[in-house]
Amino acid sequence: MMTGSKKKRSAVWRKFQAVRFEDIKVWCVRRLPILKWVPVYNWKENLIPDTVSGMMLAIQQVTQGLAFAVLSSVHPVFGLYGSFFPVIIYAIFGMGRHVATGTFALTSLISANAVERLVPSVSTNFTTNNNSGVLGLSEFEMQRIGVAAAVSFLGGIIQVVMFTLQLGSATFLLTEPVISAMTTGAATHVVTSQVKYLLGMKMPYISGPLGFFHIYAYIFENIRSVQLEALLLSLLSIVVLVLVKELNEKFQRNIKVVLPIDLLLIIATSVACYYADMEYVYRLEVVGHIPEGLPSPKTPPMNVLPEVVTEAFGVALVGYVASLALAQGSAKKFKYTVDDNQEFLAHGLSNVIPSFFFCIPSAAAMGRTALLYSTGAKTQVACLISCVLILVVIYAIGPMLYWLPMCVLASIIVVGLKGMLMQFRDLKKYWNVDKIDWSIWVSTYVFTICFAANVGLLYGVVCTIVIVIFRFPRAKTLNLKNVKEVEYKYKTEDNCESLKQVKIVSVNNPLVFLNARKFHADLIKIIQKDSTSSQACEDVNKCEQNTLLCSFSNGSCHGESLQSCHSERRVLILDCSGLNFFDYTGVSVLLQIYMDCKNKHIDVLLAHCKASLIKAMQYGGNLESENPVFFESISSAIDAIQIHRVRLAAGVGEVWRAAGCSQQFVKVWGNLIYPVNLLCRNLLSVYSLQLVFSLWTAVTKFFLLALSSRHRLSFSNNFSVFCARS
Repeated sequence: MMTGSKKKRSAVWRKFQAVRFEDIKVWCVRRLPILKWVPVYNWKENLIPDTVSGMMLAIQQVTQGLAFAVLSSVHPVFGLYGSFFPVIIYAIFGMGRHVATGTFALTSLISANAVERLVPSVSTNFTTNNNSGVLGLSEFEMQRIGVAAAVSFLGGIIQVVMFTLQLGSATFLLTEPVISAMTTGAATHVVTSQVKYLLGMKMPYISGPLGFFHIYAYIFENIRSVQLEALLLSLLSIVVLVLVKELNEKFQRNIKVVLPIDLLLIIATSVACYYADMEYVYRLEVVGHIPEGLPSPKTPPMNVLPEVVTEAFGVALVGYVASLALAQGSAKKFKYTVDDNQEFLAHGLSNVIPSFFFCIPSAAAMGRTALLYSTGAKTQVACLISCVLILVVIYAIGPMLYWLPMCVLASIIVVGLKGMLMQFRDLKKYWNVDKIDWSIWVSTYVFTICFAANVGLLYGVVCTIVIVIFRFPRAKTLNLKNVKEVEYKYKTEDNCESLKQVKIVSVNNPLVFLNARKFHADLIKIIQKDSTSSQACEDVNKCEQNTLLCSFSNGSCHGESLQSCHSERRVLILDCSGLNFFDYTGVSVLLQIYMDCKNKHIDVLLAHCKASLIKAMQYGGNLESENPVFFESISSAIDAIQIHRVRLAAGVGEVWRAAGCSQQFVKVWGNLIYPVNLLCRNLLSVYSLQLVFSLWTAVTKFFLLALSSRHRLSFSNNFSVFCARS
């Protein structure tokens, strides 16, 4: 008999033998997305826009790399490395086509806490006489980058572990108000950390709880030490950057390539600083020596890992949350999908592998992603092209940046955070949709300001969960499985046929961030279940006009095709009587469902809606429709559908056919009444249409009777039947 260990080995061996080549191929394509999009890359259409976008991205990567390295309290050259290695790793493993990873302000600020705590600043000069033999930098600088690399390494390991545990599905806890408030608060922290460079002040590193307020207290206490030359150069740089960037956005459609003002400002100020000798004459702080070439790989110092656990968790969570939000926004904008778990793996490896090359923590940045949008990038090829140009900077152009003033770098950082700081405008949106979301935003922002980004993020998630737990008891059910799919049974036999394509979904639960994604998926399944056997009509107005101008002489008419066309157009009625409360995420999902159904030629009607839901949906999205969307009850929605279908499907063509009019007469009469019919549909309300169409039938009958003697037409019983049906 086989022992237990032998049985286990044989079972494992059988499983190993059962693995086919196709399974390995599918796994590789799933975990290496580059294998999926590179073989189908359109070189003719995509290479030129990707090249242009890559060139513009390289400029921004270089400037932000230098600036965010200083923000991370390490030498600026390490920011260039952080703009090179993570980009290559993400292009291989990432799924966001327009996600530009690299150095990031929030992760740099978090890692700076560990750097300043473990390797306190002893001198403001980046190079000292104590040479470490690596890149020509001092031992002090190598110790600092060692701590930052350790934070990056451990943060990446945490992200890879989260990928292994499939925690990407838990991202639904990260609601939009929480992410918006956290990133806005962190951006405020970053701006505060740059004030000392903008003012040219010498001040110690201040962090910890309420450190935000201690920094400004120190500045006001030492306001006389402000360096006037640095302040004026900072103000000039900010004004030029904001003005040119606004002009670039305004005339984006008229110009093919935006003006790289960041690069031009760096060149201009570096040249001015060199020829005016501002470093010694005006005592302006400059970047200093930038080493050439790439470093040899080296393992991050493992002995400091236990001391940077807090910062590593902050880097892992904050970096992933900010990057995932950009990836999902990109996927939604350009109609593709992003796997939350795969993004954990991509960003985890983008932090682990580059940490061996002295890189600071990385993540995707809003400014770089917006740049790829505006320059027309198609794929990650744009990011790979930027890596080639960054390599040129590292080997050739880097040493020329010696004279770049630090106040100019700080100005670039502050202006680059404009997108995050403008999220303050979201407060009005949250106030109009859900005041509880508004309060979560404000409180999360306050916690982020008073403590740190990771603390604010944790508070926001906990606060959201607690509020939902207290709100859910008001609901009838907590499970979206109670959503019922029912067929509306209309009592009148004549109307049963026209209501076969009407579906009613009863929403008997709140719609919040906890169940919004599943609600969307379940509703799409219900819609797709009926889409296999029918297709919507593409152009209703064209179909109507063809019917009005068709010939009835042969006893058949395109009006029958019109009737079938409209009978195939499906209607989805959402019974919102059980939707007790909702949040911004829930309203966004409802609007998304409305737009998706509209694109599929499916009419969406909402019944039993509360006034707050109607107001939130009208405020949150574009609900333009020629017919009403909101109804007091299901019966009123059904009546509207009946009237709409009788009006469009029956039409006056059937009157003409019943009257036996000639082809020429039908064409002339059709040209006369079609504009009137279209005007009625656009201007009249649902309930007035019944009266209008009764009058319209009577008028049509009168004219046909008056003209019957001239055209020698005899009315049959079919016309009486039609009038009765109308």
